[in-house]
Order: sequence, then C-alpha cells, then structure tokens
Amino acid sequence: MQADSSAAPANHRKRLIGIYGVTVALYWTSLYLYVPTLPTYVSSKTDDLALVGVVLSMYGLWQALIRIPLGIMSDWLGRRKPFILGGFVLCAAAAVVMGSSEDVNGILIGRAISGLAAGTWVPLVVVFNGLFQPHEAVRATALLTLFGSVGRLFATASTGWLNGIGGYSLAFYLAAGAAGLAFILVLTTHEQARPPKTPSLKTIGGLFIRGDVMLPTVLATISQYANWAAIFGFIPILAKQLGASDVIQSVMVSANVAILIVGNLMAATLSRRIGERQLLYGTFALLALGLVASALAKSLAVLLVFQLAIGLSQGISAPMLMGMSIRQVTEEKRTTAMGIHQSIYAFGMFAGPAISGVLSKGMGIRLTLGVTGAIVLVIGIILTSLLRRVQTAEPY
Repeated sequence: MQADSSAAPANHRKRLIGIYGVTVALYWTSLYLYVPTLPTYVSSKTDDLALVGVVLSMYGLWQALIRIPLGIMSDWLGRRKPFILGGFVLCAAAAVVMGSSEDVNGILIGRAISGLAAGTWVPLVVVFNGLFQPHEAVRATALLTLFGSVGRLFATASTGWLNGIGGYSLAFYLAAGAAGLAFILVLTTHEQARPPKTPSLKTIGGLFIRGDVMLPTVLATISQYANWAAIFGFIPILAKQLGASDVIQSVMVSANVAILIVGNLMAATLSRRIGERQLLYGTFALLALGLVASALAKSLAVLLVFQLAIGLSQGISAPMLMGMSIRQVTEEKRTTAMGIHQSIYAFGMFAGPAISGVLSKGMGIRLTLGVTGAIVLVIGIILTSLLRRVQTAEPY
C-alpha cells in the first residue's frame, strides 16, 4: 500500500484519505485535550506570568527546532511513516509527563516534548498532499486542516468536563490514549519508500530565499504569534479574571476551534472567488479586530464573540498559507519545504506566549493584546501586498 501517491487507484486512495483523516483527528486530540485549561494549570503551580509564558512557549520552540531537520531527514531517507509513528509516541509521553507532574518544571519538560511531537505535522501534511494533484495543494491542506480541527474541537470541548470528573490529570492520560490509537491506525498502512535524496545545502538554502515559500511562511508566523499569544496564551487567564470556570474556558476554546472549522471549509472556495491576496487582507484585519476588541472586553460574552473573530481568521488563513508555501515546490523538495514553513511559523507559536508573558507582566494582559493587534495588522497588510511578485506558473 502506497501512502503518498495521487496516482493510486480511486478506492485505495479514498481509504488512505480516510485513514489519515482519522489519524490526524486523533493526533490533534492528543495534543489539545488538555490545552483549554493548560494556562490555568500552569498558573496553579506559579503566580509568575512570565514563567507561565515560558512554559507555554516550549510547545512552539521545540517544534520550531525539530521541523526543519525532520523534513530534511525524511527526504534524505525517502521515508515518512517512521517519523509519524515516532511523533505519536512523543505525544503520549508528553501527556503522561505533564499529567503526573508535581511542579512547574515537570510541566515545562512535558510541554517541550509535546513540541517535539508536533513536528509530526510535517510528514503528515506531505503524505496527505501526496494523495492529491499538485494544483490541489490548497484544497488538500484545507481538508487536512478540517480533520485536525474536528479533533481539536472534540478535545477542547471535553476538557472542562474531564477536569470536573478526574481533575487536571485525566485529560492528559486520555490524550496519551488518543496518540496510541493514532499509532495503531498508521501501522495498518504501507509506505512505498522513495529513492533516498542526499541533503544539499544549496537546495535547502535555495528554499529559504524563495519568495513563494517564505512570504506565506512569514505571514503564517505573524498569524500564529497572535493566535498563541491570545487564544492559547493569555485570553484564558483574562477569562478567569472575569469569572470563567474550567468548563467555560473549555467552551470558549471549543467555540474558537468550531469557528476555525468554518474557516477551513470556506478557505478554498473563498480564495477562488475573492482571490488569495484580497482574502488574506481580510483575515489579518479580522485578526487585529479580534485582538483589540478582546483587550477592551468587559464581560465574558464580549470576550467570546471577539475571540471567534480570531478563530475565523486563523481557520481561513492557515490552510491557504500552508498550501501556497509548497504549491510551486517540486515533489522531491516538498517535505523539506514544509519543514521550513512549519518550523518558522512555530517560532511565532513560541514567541507569542513568551513575549506576551513578559509584556503582560509589565503592562498587563489587556494592553499587550491591543498592541499585538495593531502590529499584526500593519505587518500583515505590508507582506500580503508583496505576494503578487512571487507567484509563478510551474513548480520548480
């Protein structure tokens, strides 16, 4: 069974799409089942907001460090499945370490391991894209992101309820179980190895200077910075200050993921009808609005409404930018290119909570969110305006 060929027979291809779709849903369930209350879980171990930010930032930092080497190694060996399976083992290990931790240092270590596990997204995206034609890259990534969003929605909707049943630790242990199921599913597939490709510094360096790869990547980094500073960083703490329980925090993150799914469903259609650049202008404006309005929110209801704006923006822009970053890259370079894309945007996921933690400690959560919104809007508009210059017709 060949796990990454768009030329596979129709029934075989549909089966692989189904298997990898369920696998991706389980994968993101494993990484997100404890996320809605993770900031408050960490803050229960320390009252230092800067330290909370450091712990939360480990997820972005370690996936940023692992994704480029992982993409290069996968292309070098001509194999993707072993890296996917290894990632699921790390997902389970991270959840167990955090769930059994007695202090903030243990959570920091576990969150770092979960960042390494998130590197698995590189080969997963490439394997799934391989089941489609190159010109369907945006459609494939939108569909894959949809599968992942469904997993995240289920996970985040369950967190508050699970905390009520078994405390914080139950969600972590169930996350480990979800990773185990994903591992078993991928074992049922057979990967046809590609010819090994020796890494070339010239090839890798060439990808770093390609505008068609790097502009979508930098835009994704800015978007992820804002998203992780807000939704998975300090908005849950702001919500708690406004009186939100664990269940309410879980509902808020779930609502954000639900609207993100709506964005995933809209991405491919809207990009065809409106145009990719025009749509990106809109998503960055919506992201900035969500951040600034959240900073001004005086009630949980208002905070919920405007965090949905952040989720819709992310749901539309993320699959678009991911597909755009590899659309013009030839097959033998795609895993490396995707590793570059995901590593760089993961620095945004690291920097979001890390920098916002320091800023929030000094000037408060609300002002930090407002300033972030203004900066994101300006940079997003400038970089999106440059996209037209880097579009070409054929992969190279």
